Amino acid sequence: METGKKSKAIVLSFLEALNKEDFKKAKECLNENFTFRGPMGERNGAAEYMEDMKKMKLKYEIDKAFADDEDVCIFYEINMSGKAKIPISGLYHLDKGEISSLKVLFDPRPVLKK
Repeated sequence: METGKKSKAIVLSFLEALNKEDFKKAKECLNENFTFRGPMGERNGAAEYMEDMKKMKLKYEIDKAFADDEDVCIFYEINMSGKAKIPISGLYHLDKGEISSLKVLFDPRPVLKK
């Protein structure tokens, strides 16, 4: 399987595991030194990131996925804190078959409204 297809399959498997709340399987997709960066903060390490995922229990509705070698871009919508669905773009980078970083872009205003 070419690298781009393999990378995309790993990221989609990760998101599917999160949707099913199979956090053990999701964590297996991440490098232990995984980094996350987004509008509302940063996380360093797979364990720290997965603790947040266990609390938030986000559900991802994937609109489109693109892969270029070890980079995968996903456009999806998620429901944060019971508010309206928020469109998000996530850029995943993989190293040696593991997700090593995720950068997300979204408008955080719906999450910040009380």
